[in-house]
Amino acid sequence: MITIKKTLTLAAAGVVAVALTGCAGTAERGAAKNGYQKQKVVYHMNDLQKGYAGLRNMKNHLNALGDENLEAIMVFHSSGGFVLVDGKKDKKGHTFGDEIQALANRGVKFALCANTVRGKKIPKDKINLNAEIVPSGVAEVAELQYKGYVYIKP
Repeated sequence: MITIKKTLTLAAAGVVAVALTGCAGTAERGAAKNGYQKQKVVYHMNDLQKGYAGLRNMKNHLNALGDENLEAIMVFHSSGGFVLVDGKKDKKGHTFGDEIQALANRGVKFALCANTVRGKKIPKDKINLNAEIVPSGVAEVAELQYKGYVYIKP
């Protein structure tokens, strides 16, 4: 005869087994540098004035893990889309082309919202060649989170 106590114990054991199975998937990612695990991240960039800091954060992130241990995508929309416009400067006079190229050389992907391109009337010939145009910046961020990318907002 199975009692309620035994049923609850079996159910709890099942929950623990499922949780441990999920943890095993995390462990399979493998170790990176500095004690971190390999990671997948999406940086959400929607402010031109935070563009330089966001690119610097990405560089530091790569330095901490090692390029081969980080799958990174930076998604730009709204005024943040101007970070991917050649020659555009922030209020402090920072331009972004060299930093973008250096990060692209290390494997970082760049996505620019098509709605932003249309709405802000960004000339397509001024968009950084490393940028991929995606239909919607916010939908891209959500899709990447759904695919297991960790959300970061510099």
